[in-house]
Amino acid sequence: MVVCGDDGLAHRLTAELRGVHGERVTLVVPPDERTARTPVVGRARAASALFDRVVSAAVGRGAGTANAPASSGNGSSGGNAQRGVEERLLEAADPTEAVLAEAGVEGAAALALVYDDDETNIRAALTARRLNPRLRLVLRLYNRRLGQHIEELLDQAAALAAASGEGAEGGVEASTTVLSDADTAAPALAAAAVAGTTKVVQTDSLLLRAVERVPSRDGRIADRGLCTLALLSANGTGPAGAGGSGDGDEEGPRLLPDDEEVRRAGGRAAVVLEDVSAAPGGPASDTAGRGMGVVPPLASLFSRRLRWSLAGLVGCVVALAVALWVVADVHPLSAFYLTLLDLFAIDNPALGQPVGRQVLQLLSGLVGLLLLPVLLAAVLEALGTFRTTSALRKPPRGLGGHVVLLGLGKIGTRVLTRLRELHVSVVCVESDPEARGLATARRLRVPVVLGDVTQEGVLEAAKIHRAHALLAVTSADTTNLEAVLYARSVRPDLRVVLRLYDDDFAAAVYRTLRAAHPQASTRSRSVSHLAAPAFAGAMLGRRVLGALSVERRVLLFASVDVAGHPELEGRTVGQAFRAGAWRVLAVERQASVPASYALRPGDRVVVAATRRGLADLG
Repeated sequence: MVVCGDDGLAHRLTAELRGVHGERVTLVVPPDERTARTPVVGRARAASALFDRVVSAAVGRGAGTANAPASSGNGSSGGNAQRGVEERLLEAADPTEAVLAEAGVEGAAALALVYDDDETNIRAALTARRLNPRLRLVLRLYNRRLGQHIEELLDQAAALAAASGEGAEGGVEASTTVLSDADTAAPALAAAAVAGTTKVVQTDSLLLRAVERVPSRDGRIADRGLCTLALLSANGTGPAGAGGSGDGDEEGPRLLPDDEEVRRAGGRAAVVLEDVSAAPGGPASDTAGRGMGVVPPLASLFSRRLRWSLAGLVGCVVALAVALWVVADVHPLSAFYLTLLDLFAIDNPALGQPVGRQVLQLLSGLVGLLLLPVLLAAVLEALGTFRTTSALRKPPRGLGGHVVLLGLGKIGTRVLTRLRELHVSVVCVESDPEARGLATARRLRVPVVLGDVTQEGVLEAAKIHRAHALLAVTSADTTNLEAVLYARSVRPDLRVVLRLYDDDFAAAVYRTLRAAHPQASTRSRSVSHLAAPAFAGAMLGRRVLGALSVERRVLLFASVDVAGHPELEGRTVGQAFRAGAWRVLAVERQASVPASYALRPGDRVVVAATRRGLADLG
């Protein structure tokens, strides 16, 4: 495997390939590591070295367990964990043809181009495809439309090369996968705000989360959710517990158990899958269309003060009409008619009428004078509101239970889109009036507060005191941290999710905030950490949606085409299950799938699988 990049994602991806999948990796980075934020690079290398020690220790204890690393995408077996802890570091300013050749692209199984610049990745991909037509390419591009065209172009070039016989001796089928770290990390960040965890599975509008369930005193688990993903170690305390040996013994965690094993588990905690698409107590939903229509609601046209003024004047008109009805002894409809004539100064003087009638006419004229400026203000305010319907909206009065999103850059824009797909009410805060995400917020009619989040009053304008969660995803770690600390001073129990660049810094912030506010939900995430599993899965030829750590083992979530898989095609969802290997969780683009549903060749399913099970599925 060859990885080329200029930031922390390249090092995190290298650590993922070597430590989790046991692959040999050549890493190409710029010689001036200041472009990759030196602390991140150093810590990523330290994490990679830690992966080496963990893998070596696991191999020394016994690599032949049921959950040993699966065969890789280039056809090597699980034994590559023993030889796969090698890394070759190559420093180069640009991924030129000479650099790619020196990195061994001509004989590599896969190449990941994860530079922060789209143009650099495209140029290197075209060169690499020419050097090795059988190469599996993985590109990091933010522009999704351009990425689709580039993917088609490179796949077409590989097909033409295969037809002409070039690279026919290669053992890997050529493919091109275009990914975006923003697209990959956004679902997990949005899920952390909605469901309180990044251990989620998402496809279309379906949102599932993996949660731990502890047995009661009688040894039973009241809620097994949709299915049981794993049984934890008998002496473990949870997914991160230290009690599980992880070596495949009976007391270790059991991944994807069958129903009989779950019944016999008796007293063991379990990791179950739950549907949180409409979780109670979650953020407010505006599925009814609040703020999403073309015409704004009537209440948003007029301010509260103006609405009270209009209500008061209406009350005065009613009171005057009733008084005229009593004093002049006329029909109620005539009383209202005469009152309106007096109110609008229409010539109908009460000459020769009783004194009471004349006094009421004067009072009606006075109320009419008061009504004119109120009506003028209402017209001007309504015109101003309609004029700004295409501009940024302000948070509506009385808003509560929403998610406050800080930052509308690359990551923030994708997170906002994902939250709106889940029909979650959002208020955005952005300091740059030219930010790329403002157009998306305007199109989705999401309220935006323009201002520096570190300044007093900005978070208050976003109604942080009534929010369900705060999601800080600006590009500055210190800004995210400062905003979270200030929000916690306003709401100590507020759920916070902050994006931090450095994995170690994210872990330290998480531990400190949890210690200071144990009653609140805190999540700190690194985008490179969230995106690396998907990039690694694409390099191995798999569409990996995410990974779940269960003690010392890993459960993968992947999207698999049913066609060409005899283990899936023609079988029902209940039959397409192999204990300890894989389980079908959902069929994409299907709202609800019973266990009797027969899988068709055109279906694509979301499966939970061990690494060996995913390799068996191909």
